[in-house]
Amino acid sequence: MITTFPGFNNLVHDSQSTFRILLDALSRPGTINQVTAQLTAPSGLNLACAAACLTLLDLETQVWLQPELDRSVQNWLLFHTGCRFTKETNKADFAVIWNMDRMPNLSEFKQGTPVYPEDSTTLLIDVGADNARANNRSPLLKGAGINEEITMPIDLPDSFWQQWQQNYNSYPLGIDIYFFTENKVIGLPRTSCKTNQ
Repeated sequence: MITTFPGFNNLVHDSQSTFRILLDALSRPGTINQVTAQLTAPSGLNLACAAACLTLLDLETQVWLQPELDRSVQNWLLFHTGCRFTKETNKADFAVIWNMDRMPNLSEFKQGTPVYPEDSTTLLIDVGADNARANNRSPLLKGAGINEEITMPIDLPDSFWQQWQQNYNSYPLGIDIYFFTENKVIGLPRTSCKTNQ
């Protein structure tokens, strides 16, 4: 099963290009960034999220996988990255989430410390193609890396934004998020907040 999905077609080029795209996504919140890496992802991961996992995870990282994610995902990540897995959200460096309706509260993930605020969980969330589009209800974002305001191009529930406001208020502590759909990624760093509408 693992060898059916060999990872990046071009390891060096694809990992470097994906890393640059992920950096751009967090430095320019709310923008849609296209992942150009070529690979075949296991069931449960779209291409962009799989590319991010291969780029960000390594022997030193602890990963929380949302329950019920296909077992082949864990096997594939272990084979290609050597990462470790944890069942405790507050110990995870990264969390891979495939269903936002069933994800834990944002406050349950590792928040960092005053000395090491970067020691927090980064969420990798598959939002699905249907949610990755702006509509009349799409909120506006403001914060670092945003020129005045930008429309968040993902349809997210009000309950998420309530939690996110708490996350924003905790700065410099808090989590950062990548949202993935097919071959695209959108970053939401802890420095961004939803404007009132």
